[in-house]
Amino acid sequence: MNKHLRLLSAAGVCMLACGLAAAQDYPAKQVRLVVPFPPGGGADIIARIVGQKLTERLGQTVIIDNRPGAGGNIGTDSVAKSPADGYTLLFGTVGPLAINVSLFKNIPYDPAKAFAPITQAVTVTNLLVVHPAMGINSVKALIAAAKARPGLMSAGTGGSGTAGHMAAELFKSMAKLDILIVHYRGTTLAIQDLIGGQTYMAFETMVSTMPYVQAGRLKALGVTTATRASAAPNIPTIAESGLPGFSGNNWYGFVAPANTPKPIIDKLNTEIVRILNLPDVKGTLTTMGAEIIGGSPDDFGNLIRTEVVKWERVVKESGIQPN
Repeated sequence: MNKHLRLLSAAGVCMLACGLAAAQDYPAKQVRLVVPFPPGGGADIIARIVGQKLTERLGQTVIIDNRPGAGGNIGTDSVAKSPADGYTLLFGTVGPLAINVSLFKNIPYDPAKAFAPITQAVTVTNLLVVHPAMGINSVKALIAAAKARPGLMSAGTGGSGTAGHMAAELFKSMAKLDILIVHYRGTTLAIQDLIGGQTYMAFETMVSTMPYVQAGRLKALGVTTATRASAAPNIPTIAESGLPGFSGNNWYGFVAPANTPKPIIDKLNTEIVRILNLPDVKGTLTTMGAEIIGGSPDDFGNLIRTEVVKWERVVKESGIQPN
């Protein structure tokens, strides 16, 4: 073995040893979990459920840090630029981790390269909801009403690039509707304006909409997924109730800045997957319309790369102009 090879080998052994030491000592202080959306939305609710349990498992406080703006780009970019030491994590969603790269001209990070995937947490069903006062009880009736009032009906979203935004754009395109897409700084604000009668419809997560549906303040017309949700089997899919072929889902997962030591990533993966499968956590999330995933870092990395390509195609086919 020549001198250069010996030096490289020694460097590799040192890096591995340092990584293992870091994992053994990790965490030695509080961990910041960034949610790139305002409090009260689906991502925030799920992050807090898992974060509380992670605090117990790690023996250090996990702080939820809401950093909304630009469809999740602001909070997501803040994590991409954070030290790769495991003390700043992101609870990312399909928007900032897969869709936004096609929707924004100057996105400041590459979702496939800027992060070290930890685990996909869940997939979440979105609901098409309207205000009960509209008197609309089916997807077909909503489409008919929108066609009778071109340009006058609106759909609120939790932000550009969110799953709710893309579902609204897909609905508009497939049904050939002239409706206005209104973006808010988070799901909570979009739902508040829908309840207040400022918009006509929204495609948001069951986590954030079902409490209002159950209270009679919103009317659920359909789920955005290809099959009915186990948490609400009485609600039809949009595809079966008026728009054949419609399908879209939402997902959330944990990532760290790229180059975070692998032993730390593996430790976080083990703990988070264990938390997701705790009976009380799994039961709570399932009733919210979330399906537990909890796979490996490689599985989540592959999903992110695949979804970037998928949504790039959808954005182009829908004719959406990048911001």
